Amino acid sequence: MSIKQKGTTLKRRQNNLSEGFYQLKVLNDRELQGASFSSFKDKVNLYHGTALRPTKTEIFQINIGKLCNQTCAHCHVDAGPDRKEENMSRETLEKCLDIIIKNKIPQVDITGGAPEMNAHFRWFVASCADAGVHVMNRCNLTILMAHKKYADLPEFFAKHKVQVISSLPYFSKSRTDSQRGDGVFEDSIAALKKLNAVGYGVEGSGLILDLVFNPSGAFLPGDQMSLEAEFKRQLKRKYDIVFNALYAITNLPVSRFLDYLIESGNYESYMTELVEAFNPSTIDGLMCRNTISVSWDGYIYDCDFNQMLDLKVANPIQHIDDFDMDVLIDRDIALNQHCYGCTAGAGSSCGGEIA
Repeated sequence: MSIKQKGTTLKRRQNNLSEGFYQLKVLNDRELQGASFSSFKDKVNLYHGTALRPTKTEIFQINIGKLCNQTCAHCHVDAGPDRKEENMSRETLEKCLDIIIKNKIPQVDITGGAPEMNAHFRWFVASCADAGVHVMNRCNLTILMAHKKYADLPEFFAKHKVQVISSLPYFSKSRTDSQRGDGVFEDSIAALKKLNAVGYGVEGSGLILDLVFNPSGAFLPGDQMSLEAEFKRQLKRKYDIVFNALYAITNLPVSRFLDYLIESGNYESYMTELVEAFNPSTIDGLMCRNTISVSWDGYIYDCDFNQMLDLKVANPIQHIDDFDMDVLIDRDIALNQHCYGCTAGAGSSCGGEIA
């Protein structure tokens, strides 16, 4: 059995929500070896006292396409230059905008791929901003340097007060390029300088520039506050770059990172680390409680990670064509073993640490 086949088999097992326990079976050269992990759903029920339920929806997160100018090793979206067919249409974006405005959802979180590569990206950002909605954009930085048609994005972001959230694995070339590809670090530094030039990250400008840190291997991120302080010191000293905040996000066993864990033989040890680091104080702050995640084709999920596993919301309404907030809010959040990544240690969300 190939690594790809093993990954497919494991993902299928992860999608089985009815299991109280599930067996990880990694095929080595000799035999199948299993390892049992307690059900995350049962663990939450034990500490939380009930099924996990959503609170008021404050963030409408949209993956507007898997097309990307990069192919990062840790990408849970499995994005890349070959994902051209999976991009959100203008019609679907218009429906999303209507939902956001009608339900008075204060923030929209735009993800990809490289969301800027969607042909309707600028229209959607401008429309949200005009409606008084705070826009967060997950930018990979290198898109600003990829082609002249993206060169004016820093000015566009600034005009609409977009909060730019950018991935930067490390403040060194070797570690960044090993995770994201040759030349990425230099392009990222150049892009950060362009953002700083229009005021992003500069104190008093009102233009927010945040960075995202993901560990480069099968281990949990370090303390977010310490990482932020070191990133600020190093980027300022070496490149005269400033930014507002750093989010330390745990790599979840999904998509390419899951494939890496299987191929490297680290899945069992990594899952054990996540399970043993379970922190019940993170439960109330999990992003799935105040966020709705919508895929490029309009389906609704509790979070971006569930979206990548095709774990749609446990609710009769599963597509934006039928959107009804009153009905949708009355649901149990879909949980599975990958959710341990969000509750390990200080916790992890799209906004970094929880506890």
